[in-house]
Amino acid sequence: MWNKLFASVSEKIMKMLVEKIEKKFDQEKVIEEFEDLTKDAGRIQEETLKKILEQNGGTEYLQQWGLNGRTDPQTFKNCIPIVTHNDLDPYIQRIADGDLSPILSGKPIETISLSSGTTQGKPKFVPFNDELMESTMQIFKTSFAFRNREFPIGNGKALQFIYSRKQFKTKGGLAAGTATTNVYRNAQFKKTMKAMCTPCCSPDEVIFGPDFHQSLYCHLLCGLIFRDEVQVVSSAFAHSIVHALRTFEQVWEALIVDIRDGVLSSRVTVPSIRLAMSKLLKPDPELADTIYNKCSRLSNWYGLIPELFPNTRYIYGIMTGSMEPYLKKLRHYAGELPLLSADYGSSEGWVGVNVNPKLPPELVTYAVLPNIAYFEFIPLGENLNGMEKANSPVGLTEVKLGEEYEILITNFAGLYRYRLGDVVKVKGFHNGTPELQFVCRRNLLLSINIDKNTEKDLQLAVEAASKRLVDEKLEVVDFTSQVNVSADPGHYVIFWELSGEATDEMLQDCCNCLDSSFIDAGYVSSRKVNAIGALELRIVKRGTFHKILDHFVGLGGAVSQFKTPRCVGPKNSSLLQILSSNVVETYVSTAFC
Repeated sequence: MWNKLFASVSEKIMKMLVEKIEKKFDQEKVIEEFEDLTKDAGRIQEETLKKILEQNGGTEYLQQWGLNGRTDPQTFKNCIPIVTHNDLDPYIQRIADGDLSPILSGKPIETISLSSGTTQGKPKFVPFNDELMESTMQIFKTSFAFRNREFPIGNGKALQFIYSRKQFKTKGGLAAGTATTNVYRNAQFKKTMKAMCTPCCSPDEVIFGPDFHQSLYCHLLCGLIFRDEVQVVSSAFAHSIVHALRTFEQVWEALIVDIRDGVLSSRVTVPSIRLAMSKLLKPDPELADTIYNKCSRLSNWYGLIPELFPNTRYIYGIMTGSMEPYLKKLRHYAGELPLLSADYGSSEGWVGVNVNPKLPPELVTYAVLPNIAYFEFIPLGENLNGMEKANSPVGLTEVKLGEEYEILITNFAGLYRYRLGDVVKVKGFHNGTPELQFVCRRNLLLSINIDKNTEKDLQLAVEAASKRLVDEKLEVVDFTSQVNVSADPGHYVIFWELSGEATDEMLQDCCNCLDSSFIDAGYVSSRKVNAIGALELRIVKRGTFHKILDHFVGLGGAVSQFKTPRCVGPKNSSLLQILSSNVVETYVSTAFC
């Protein structure tokens, strides 16, 4: 009875939302609404928390902590503990197994999102509901409004390298899929993209195809077919765009044959994709010649995107954090086109929107939307290692300029004072809401002794060392690391995949540079007294990181959510096995000898 009633109400609400979205997109109205929200961020936050607790106060989880119907921030903080996913996992598992009682949320959860799983080696289950979908669309529309004010686009198409896996049913019959799959499969997504004049070039059969290699090939082909209409090239992450264009370098001649003959390559075997593409693909020798001539004239593929898609206004995707190492290659492909970083969120929910799209990705900030969740911030100061007991969390409007914090989120889908695990820095304020810069994942630390090196420290070390390769026109295709504590003393191990062959002398120099580029005082002092051993640089075969991507997809992950893990923990044995089995050369640092 409850399920039928909820389904009926949900269907009506969804219909109303779709009808609302189908109306003409009003850019200035969206910006005005955002300005109003952020001018009174403190009050909006209190109202948001009150709404969440009124909806979910009767749940098993909240009742055990003695809120007794109170909804004010101070009581909430005094009663409800700070948690990680491990703390909530038993509750979420019961929901996934079919327990219909109000465990974490007052309304039944009908969909489960899977996190990317690249951090811990396996995906996490996270509740997903209509409110999270609504906040996703609010983020998309707000971001687009500010972006379109600076980089206006007309009625065109977006070449979106997006991939959606099939949803599956949990033990309890709930629909489950990656966070991106749940968004892409929702009717609101396509309606919103259409309203914002950025429908995808590719048909649904390509986006939802079962084989991402075949889908990628067809995304590229669709982009070429509609090359004059493409105004935006995008993906969820910068890595996916770079991966797609690296693939183009390998298959461009086959794509040209398909366009010239009007017949899809035999490499695409999925019947639904072949049928959908047959409706788009017609013999076009003139287009084939144009693309061939443009590709033939390019020098090392510099400026590939504007050459292939001459009306492109910008490149769009998440470009911060673990995506920053791909920016150099993406700029190479983009030529003079601007790179615009997408917004800040996670499988657990959204945090902020990029309202300053002209900023380069390295400087991008995210203005927190105060109505999509209730946010708290644990002050970190100089410490990333568990000072939350000494430092009480502060509210959204209590953060200080220049300080670093770990984010806690309380959302509409049953997460309360949940540690996202992200470290952010307050770079400014938009009206009354903070503008955050992503710093790093808190748990991605290289640490053996008293050393503390973050993902950003690793990235800077790799950037410094890879400059040694420039004269030979070589580049680091991708990289990761691990802490080897099985040796005595323990030491850092860095894995590199290179674009070509380098000399032993050059790679030894790179190894030494890596070691000396970690400038953390704890690391340097420990290396000098041999409390930390010499850094190892291990070179892996070409295609190794592609195998890691394939492994991730094979576990049920979506390419759209893939992020190369920058620090591989000991529990991620399958990834370590892939890396170890593909090592071709090893170099040991002599930097501190």
